[in-house]
Amino acid sequence: MADPDSLMPAKLEEKTDRYEALLAEAIAEAGVAVPEGTPLRETAEEYREMAVSYLEDGRHFRESGDPVNALAAFSYGYGWLDAGVRMGLFAVPEGTELFTT
Repeated sequence: MADPDSLMPAKLEEKTDRYEALLAEAIAEAGVAVPEGTPLRETAEEYREMAVSYLEDGRHFRESGDPVNALAAFSYGYGWLDAGVRMGLFAVPEGTELFTT
């Protein structure tokens, strides 16, 4: 039987890969759904900016050899977008499984 600790780095790497790809795809798929010039538009843009910033931060952490913080950053970024979708700030394609709609 394999030592559980020896499996941890592989699982962390796989999960980090998956969450980075998920966040990048979510950013590409989520379109702002509220009119320009409204407070909700500003909120949507801030949510998108947070998601993009967390994607960039996660990539920086990963390049620096810090996969735990990379995974956390990718997860937080995805959370910003997912919350925005739930609030109606973003429109997403029908049938997508990227968000909890």
